[in-house]
Amino acid sequence: MPLEGHWRRVNVPLGRRERLVVIVGVAVTVLAIVAAILATAGRSRPEPGPGCIRASIAGVMGGSELNLCGEHAKRYCAQHAVGGDPNSAAIRASCRDAGLLR
Repeated sequence: MPLEGHWRRVNVPLGRRERLVVIVGVAVTVLAIVAAILATAGRSRPEPGPGCIRASIAGVMGGSELNLCGEHAKRYCAQHAVGGDPNSAAIRASCRDAGLLR
């Protein structure tokens, strides 16, 4: 059984203080989201160094990243210079960027 006057007390419009709390809460949330987006935007990872390659390789269980430098990179570029699969194409592109393959 409802109490007398209960519906009226519960269903009153927001007062000045409640509106201020809601506005401040929404503003803080929006500012936090904008700050998070700005903090994580852009490229934070440098390009590979001279003579180094970086290629994303697809596999059965997911992708992995290949990072090689020096003689290892030269040997790997020579091995994948003529492959027709997508992984070889990604390796060739990285080798061309590093100047290890023409």
